[in-house]
Amino acid sequence: MREEEDRFIIGLAMLRQIDGEAGERVIDALKDIAPDLARYTIEFPFGDVYQRPGLDLRSREIATVAALTALGTAQPQLKVHIHGALNVGCTRTAIVETIIQMAVYAGFPAALNGMFTAKEVFAERDKKGPADKP
Repeated sequence: MREEEDRFIIGLAMLRQIDGEAGERVIDALKDIAPDLARYTIEFPFGDVYQRPGLDLRSREIATVAALTALGTAQPQLKVHIHGALNVGCTRTAIVETIIQMAVYAGFPAALNGMFTAKEVFAERDKKGPADKP
């Protein structure tokens, strides 16, 4: 049980570092219907995978933005991870170029969905201030 508690604590700290309030809102939204899924979402990706050596957080978030864009059906999760990518130091230009790259491998509909999601995130952040502009 102690190991699971450690994974949860480590994962929650990583989630807060990357996604801030957006990630916590997702977890909070699951608590009343699927608390185990909320816990798994913290423990495995953020408590285990994000802790692995070999990639820094920027690289992990760009890879996540690429994967979620390629799926073409995960706009809510893509939105959270575009915020996360910006939070860990990725530029808007890097995010836009990653999404454009996905047009080659995932198709234009997926890339367009991803780009409109990025546009929405950038607009939200512009309302708060220009801190993360390229």
